[in-house]
Amino acid sequence: MDKTALVRVVAIGSSSNWVITPDPDGSLPGRGAHLHPATRCLELAIRRKAFGRALKIEGTVDTILLTDAVRDTNDQKN
Repeated sequence: MDKTALVRVVAIGSSSNWVITPDPDGSLPGRGAHLHPATRCLELAIRRKAFGRALKIEGTVDTILLTDAVRDTNDQKN
């Protein structure tokens, strides 16, 4: 799959509380991961705790910003 079809995400926060943030421009600092912008892919990544492993972080992971971005992307397609 082409990287431009994926959403880049980064973790912003401290050592115990992280917010997974969409990075559409690829300009935010830090380790990034890519996600297919489909609700089912996001739900699977959350269920499997994939963000912690992909971004090499530990602690609480908040995905509300990413969830809203994926929802908005899907709403625009429909």
